[in-house]
Amino acid sequence: MTELSLITCIFAAALLYSSVGHAGASGYLAAMAIFGVAPESMRPAALVLNILVATIATVRFYRAGCFSWSIFWPFALASVPFAFLGGALTLPGTIYKQVVGLVLLFAAYRLFRDCVADVTKRIPAALGLLSGAGIGLLSGLTGTGGGIFLSPLLLFMGWAETKESAGVSAAFILVNSIAGIIGLFTKPVVLPNMLAYWAIAALGGGLLGSELGSKRLGNPTLRRLLAVVLVIAGIKLMLT
Repeated sequence: MTELSLITCIFAAALLYSSVGHAGASGYLAAMAIFGVAPESMRPAALVLNILVATIATVRFYRAGCFSWSIFWPFALASVPFAFLGGALTLPGTIYKQVVGLVLLFAAYRLFRDCVADVTKRIPAALGLLSGAGIGLLSGLTGTGGGIFLSPLLLFMGWAETKESAGVSAAFILVNSIAGIIGLFTKPVVLPNMLAYWAIAALGGGLLGSELGSKRLGNPTLRRLLAVVLVIAGIKLMLT
């Protein structure tokens, strides 16, 4: 029953996150934290699931015309090498829990808050590169794709509209997750035995969520319910 519950949570996270152009890493990490998955297995598992769902979301949003190369490249160019570096580094278990706990709380805040840009502005290349480097390093260290940081940044700064932000974030998460897992595999990696089942659940949720999201962005009520789960998981990680 515990494994079935975890699989259900992963499906739900993939569905909800992919509907807004994300791949669900913070949701997967939250679910794994709640169900007591070992910290050393959480990061590689989250990155594998991220790659699967981000690939689907990227294709769907691109086909729907919700993608901009001019917005994508300044962030991705700097983020990829730093995501690889972050993946190659290993935080002690206690520090990893604190960092991921903070990431989950930020993700919850991001889901609670609706950020809509009124005006689209040109992205300064230097600022895009610097932001991409910082987000890439954090994504590699924690096993997330960085979309929970990029999309609010794009919207806060007025650099992208909502659907455009979703499409760019999906592709950004994909390249960062690939770079992060390559860096992670420079060392021995412990993958959970149930990862194949989690992957099937994530694929199913990603297919459904990205189909809905590329045409109509996700329901705010569902996103806020998910935020509550992230808060619980973030606090649990930080206190255990």
